[in-house]
Amino acid sequence: MKKAIKITKVLLLSLFALVLLILAAHAIGYFINNRTPKGGINESMYIDINGTKQWINIYGESKNNPVLLYLHGGPGSSTSEIDYAFTRQWADIYTVVTWDQRNCGKSYDKSQNADKLTKAMLMKDAKELTEFLIEHLGVEKISILGHSWGSIYGANLVLDYPELYEALIGSGQLVDIVENEKAFKTQALKWAKGDEETLELIEKINPEKISLESIEAKNKILNKYGLSMMKDGSDYSLLATILFNPNYSIKDWISYFHRDRQSYLDFYKSDEFKAFSLKGRYDYQVPYININGDMDYQVNYKLAQDYYDDVNAPYKATYIMKNTSHGLMESKSKKFSYLLHKVHDEIYNRK
Repeated sequence: MKKAIKITKVLLLSLFALVLLILAAHAIGYFINNRTPKGGINESMYIDINGTKQWINIYGESKNNPVLLYLHGGPGSSTSEIDYAFTRQWADIYTVVTWDQRNCGKSYDKSQNADKLTKAMLMKDAKELTEFLIEHLGVEKISILGHSWGSIYGANLVLDYPELYEALIGSGQLVDIVENEKAFKTQALKWAKGDEETLELIEKINPEKISLESIEAKNKILNKYGLSMMKDGSDYSLLATILFNPNYSIKDWISYFHRDRQSYLDFYKSDEFKAFSLKGRYDYQVPYININGDMDYQVNYKLAQDYYDDVNAPYKATYIMKNTSHGLMESKSKKFSYLLHKVHDEIYNRK
């Protein structure tokens, strides 16, 4: 009995020491990563957007750089738990704004769970944020980099409000959710080739009526064929990134694991999401750029390329990352950053 008590005490002390070590490491990482670059900017804040409080971070090495608003994917899949690790790789050429869209990430508010997400609501959110950034940072326009859901969101913004934006950069470019799911189903049938297990999963996918079951089936197929979003892992330490995150407190992490994402699942299945379709909308008044992976079937890169071919814009360019799936910026951040620097030079050197 005494031996058991002694072992328990040792375990509790070890656990306590581990917690202290983690907290100390987080504090050190927070201090280092929360510093403002000399001559630059590093601001985190909640701002009033369309009747809600939403969180943003503004980070850049020079206040004279153009402003880039990063729109995360999902919908509802905020990346604030890790995105400083890859977005800060762009901070030498852009003042980068990361934003947790309404009711997700650090903008999560359970009182909003019953709110129905609509296209009009989300478009107003982004427009108000854009107008705030233009005034707050003293610029005339900003650029958008959207990933996945963020790419179709960003395209709609640029098409509707071209006077507010300098350029659109789409990554994992989504064109139309129904056509995307149809293309995935067609491709999956080619992979299956008589594989009954995969064929059963394919039967659960209805492009016209997305459900949680169809989403799970699609992800299982992608995993089975080695095409998951993070199939290549990451070129930075995810553990260190999480541990040293300058934007997340213990309270934020507790909230992170208690989020209710039903409102975004409802939106994903709704006609409101379908209303963001880019079909037939090809005329852009600003430069249009795509960076996509050639193994991206979560958002079909071939449909993105077909759409790109029809786009009319003052300038357009497309880049294909080889052997890369949907999580290109999160997974191969250095290669993505290299291409983004190239895009930046082409956009601003052409002026």
